[in-house]
Amino acid sequence: MRVPVFLAALLVARGAVAQSAEVSISSPPPTPFVGRLLKPFHFERRIVSPPKLTNSPRLQELIRGDNLYLSAQDVIALTLENNLDIAVQRYTPSLAREVLRRAQSGNILRSVDTPIVAGPTSVSTAGVSVNANGLAGGSAFGAGGGIVTQVGPAPPGLDPGLYAGFTLGHYTVPLSNTVLNQTSALIEGVRSGYIGYNQPFITGANATVTFGETRTMLNSSTPLENPALTGYFDLTINQPLLQGFSIAVNRRDIKVARNNRKAGDLQLQLQVATTVSAVLNLYWDLVSFNDAVRIKQQALETAQQLYEGNQKQAAIGAMAGIEVTRAAAGVSSAREDLLIAQTNVAQQEIVLKNALSRNVVDNSWLDDVRIVPLDPIEVPQTEEIRPVQDLIQEALAKRLEIQQNQVNLDSQKIMLQGTKNALLPVLSAYAELTNHGLAGPVNPLYNNCCGAPGSYFLGGTGTVLSQILGRDFPDYSAGFSLNVPFRNRTAQADYVTDELQLRQRELQLQRAVNQVKVDVKTAVIGLQQAHARYQAAVDARTLAEQTLAAEQKRFQSGISTVALVIQAQKDLAADQDAEVQAMANYTHAKIFLDSAMGRTLDVNRITFQEALDGQVRRESSIPPNAPAAPEARP
Repeated sequence: MRVPVFLAALLVARGAVAQSAEVSISSPPPTPFVGRLLKPFHFERRIVSPPKLTNSPRLQELIRGDNLYLSAQDVIALTLENNLDIAVQRYTPSLAREVLRRAQSGNILRSVDTPIVAGPTSVSTAGVSVNANGLAGGSAFGAGGGIVTQVGPAPPGLDPGLYAGFTLGHYTVPLSNTVLNQTSALIEGVRSGYIGYNQPFITGANATVTFGETRTMLNSSTPLENPALTGYFDLTINQPLLQGFSIAVNRRDIKVARNNRKAGDLQLQLQVATTVSAVLNLYWDLVSFNDAVRIKQQALETAQQLYEGNQKQAAIGAMAGIEVTRAAAGVSSAREDLLIAQTNVAQQEIVLKNALSRNVVDNSWLDDVRIVPLDPIEVPQTEEIRPVQDLIQEALAKRLEIQQNQVNLDSQKIMLQGTKNALLPVLSAYAELTNHGLAGPVNPLYNNCCGAPGSYFLGGTGTVLSQILGRDFPDYSAGFSLNVPFRNRTAQADYVTDELQLRQRELQLQRAVNQVKVDVKTAVIGLQQAHARYQAAVDARTLAEQTLAAEQKRFQSGISTVALVIQAQKDLAADQDAEVQAMANYTHAKIFLDSAMGRTLDVNRITFQEALDGQVRRESSIPPNAPAAPEARP
């Protein structure tokens, strides 16, 4: 029964070597002689690779001149390769595999759950921000990678053991009665050794085989053989019959550890989905911030043109000087708006670079690199959305949180079996078989006190082994022990506690299902409203452009004022800002809908192997007219 468990543990260990390009566990070759001697007993030294603190080559490849050219796909690839939140969570599957390895040896589970970390957030659109963050962009907001509990009968240790011992002794005992040994000081020299093997079984049984031999040398004339060799072979078997007598109970930690491996994989995918969604929001916000800078520059140019035109009109006396002052105030206001927009871009680039790099502190050259987004925000003319009930059913099948809750609920049911088993009395049966042997030469000091020595016992270790194998001197024993605790309040309380926690998890699963429905409905409404707000913002911007053009014609005709023109310019800039913000809000709503549907990884074509390895096999988006790549940097 041990062979499958042993092979499974070995496969888990070897599988861990190739499980991830970033997280690796290797076994170096055994040392000469000693290492090879112990290798059959699976004494291996396993080494965990150090953490990777360098960026992937992709980051350097995307830099041309002083610009970092990024498409949305490049952002996803760099996030998978370099983001530290994902890199930290990438250890979770390996940790879960090692806990399974531990459980397969018969030890209790360990807690290795790594909470999900919220993704980075964008800067404030009101100017200088102190709340934006990039790398490790938020506090941990959820765990749930697995169940770790140990109540009820402890699982049996499943790794066999080899034990041995050797003793040398010299003893001198003064005697007041010389009849037995016929000496006043008994001197005894002892050499004894034993070797044994212990084999546990998944049923809870435990078998122990021991062979031992003792050589005794006395200064007495009464023993027939001196020195005397005594040996024994002992077989002992213990088996619980009630509490602890269940393969399902004794394997519960192994089953839960396997479930925790699934939960750990889901935990990694959930971290990837969370981080990728957050970084995509950063990217699209940077696109909108760049658009805002362009709009503010146009507004400043328009205000500057008005100011210069008013100066010329005032110089020839065709306009009052107060109109020049008003136009100058408009230029100052437009310049302030431009500075705020440029500040937003600069801070957003810091946050985004921080989220896409492992060692942004060491790579100070990144500070001078400007990010050039390659993908514009595109809002479709119409937004076709499937019926909400269809979306909810799809989300319930794909949401990683639902799958995690289901896995953990199954683990809770498995653990309940052990708690229930602890309600039974402790009844154990045992059987023991021992064979003895005795041999040695004739005592040279023998005084014929006890008859002639028998030739059957003359000899050495071979004679002892022959007697043991021939079962010439056997011992047999068997029995049972029963322990019935009165009231048994601890086991009863543990069982009810686990049942209550199981009911809690069933409710938590239902709560998660309800939350999925809320998330999907909210996301659908949010996307519809975001699309409608964008259409309204486009219409408002179009009307503002027409209003400004008409007001400028009226001003040139002398039937309008500078104040009205400046106000029309401000209204147009505000409507252009609103359009850009509506486009950004649409991208946020689209990303949130993908997250609510549990399809973030599918939409962005992210495979689990990419998430696990941190190696993305997709081409980078470099514009054909970009400058040549600079020399490699650390």
